[in-house]
Amino acid sequence: MRKRFWRGLGLVVLVMSGVTLCRPPTPTVAKVEVPPYATVTADETTVKEIIAAFDRAEQAIQARDLDGLMTLYSKRYNYHKLRKSDARRLWEEILEYHHKLHSTHLFTDIKTTQVDGETRAEVKCTGALWGVASETGEKVTVDSWFEEVHYLVKEDGAWRIIGNAGGAPEMPRFGHAPHPLF
Repeated sequence: MRKRFWRGLGLVVLVMSGVTLCRPPTPTVAKVEVPPYATVTADETTVKEIIAAFDRAEQAIQARDLDGLMTLYSKRYNYHKLRKSDARRLWEEILEYHHKLHSTHLFTDIKTTQVDGETRAEVKCTGALWGVASETGEKVTVDSWFEEVHYLVKEDGAWRIIGNAGGAPEMPRFGHAPHPLF
């Protein structure tokens, strides 16, 4: 009797393992990591809200929902003279020519500041956006960034990317291209 019980239990475990391994992947959210060595001076609620904003953007990417994705950007978005409409055109092309897009973000510095009477967040981030080129089927890195500072503002109850803090040089320094996507 005992032997039969253990065999039955083993069979159930084996079948359940197979079901788990064969199940389609669950919808992804942006892999956002704030490592233990990160410098975080923002409060816990702000950090959670910022992570949630990037998660919502990733969900919009997965759903190929351009309007949903654009909610990550402030109405006042301005990044090295690129506006929200420019970011939208870039995303339209990315979504047209790629599929299976996903991103990752490593936040190593998160702080809030007061600028012109409003609270802004500065998030130092290293990350990448990957996908599969629709034309070739090849896996590609669509964009990557190293210690880029995301400047965010709370607008309409959510954190949104506003762009740079101003004062950027006309020509970016050698080896440093602007990254308007994130």
